[in-house]
Amino acid sequence: MSTVLFRDVRILDSTGADPYPGDVLVVDDRIAAVGQVDPGRAEGAQVVEGRGRTLMSGLCDAHTHFSWINSADLDGLGTMPVEEHLIAAMESAKTYIDSGYTMCLGAASAKDRLDVVCRDAINAGRIPGPRYLANGPEIAVTGGALVGSITKFADGPEGMRKAVRELIELGVDQIKLSMTGEEITGTQRAEDTYFSDEEVAAAVTEAHRRGKRVCAHARSAESVKMCVRHGVDIVYHASFTDAEGMDMLEANRDWVFVAPGINWLVATLYEAESFGFPQEAAEAVGYKKELEQATEGLREMHRRGIRLLPGGDYGFAWTPHGTYARDLEHFVERLGFTPMEAILSATKLGGEIMLRPDELGQVQPGYLADLLLVDGDPLEDITILQERDRINAIMKDGRFHKPDASPVLQEAGQPVDRATASAAATVQARP
Repeated sequence: MSTVLFRDVRILDSTGADPYPGDVLVVDDRIAAVGQVDPGRAEGAQVVEGRGRTLMSGLCDAHTHFSWINSADLDGLGTMPVEEHLIAAMESAKTYIDSGYTMCLGAASAKDRLDVVCRDAINAGRIPGPRYLANGPEIAVTGGALVGSITKFADGPEGMRKAVRELIELGVDQIKLSMTGEEITGTQRAEDTYFSDEEVAAAVTEAHRRGKRVCAHARSAESVKMCVRHGVDIVYHASFTDAEGMDMLEANRDWVFVAPGINWLVATLYEAESFGFPQEAAEAVGYKKELEQATEGLREMHRRGIRLLPGGDYGFAWTPHGTYARDLEHFVERLGFTPMEAILSATKLGGEIMLRPDELGQVQPGYLADLLLVDGDPLEDITILQERDRINAIMKDGRFHKPDASPVLQEAGQPVDRATASAAATVQARP
């Protein structure tokens, strides 16, 4: 049995309650006690001295691409040899957990089994990474692919059923439909919808029959309504949601999630010039219009209680891996979330979208010990979660991915607490 005591921390428990001072006891892979900890239960524990730092749940990215590798050459994702591609995807997994993300939901894989292999290697303890739900290549209809070299094509209801079955046979956790265009392609418009109702219905029915969820790249107003009509579980983007679609999302908010990928829009509009896509070009094809409409729509979704989660399509050259917490800043600065609401979307709702709401995303007794020790108060400054050196410790399953390496301090004029120093050194040395 392993026991770790986080002593004198500021507990941000993701229930919505204000943070409060206390201790948190971890026994094996679970949180055993929060707040007041019986000294007898903590006897012999490894001690991490919090000194008032924030202890919170690990974060969730709801739109993850391990196999996007910070490249501007999107077709190159298809032609890259699978051996090198797998190594790059494993590096992405490590970057996520290095950044405090202990939960990720795969939004598409550039090759058939990259996501599945990474997930299995993480679960087996062979590589570091977050808890992961794996995807396969996104499914598109003929003439509707965003990047043809990384797409699985299917047409008609029977084609959709066959494609879904083939991906499930690979071992994926969910299915991805690419239902609309994307302006950066130069040929596929974001407000164009390429799937028919019959194709969406067939894909969702087949996936649900096999116990798998469906997510969809759905920017257009019609695609959002098709998603809700046919039971698509996770809607990505939803930029041009109209009044009817908004009402449909609200009426079904108990089961549908929206992960808008807001950082993709911001970065593509303002930060892609050095990669060959200047702001003038982005505005000319419609990204400014899309960002404005998406912002207005997402603010309305938030007001209506529709479940919005962060996840910004990271892994493109201008949305590089390691910058994931920018989404939280956008939720606050652009979408009208309070910092607490943004954190709840990345923690409590993360547990929900990962299908483990009673085990993940909160600092509560009985929950899995996926914890961050943060130097500072993210409720005062949400951007500190973008600074890796401010995340002093990262724990997953009760084991330190990143132990606390901050020095043991002492009050002025007081002798060093040798027992505390020894315990802290033990924690720092623990693998």
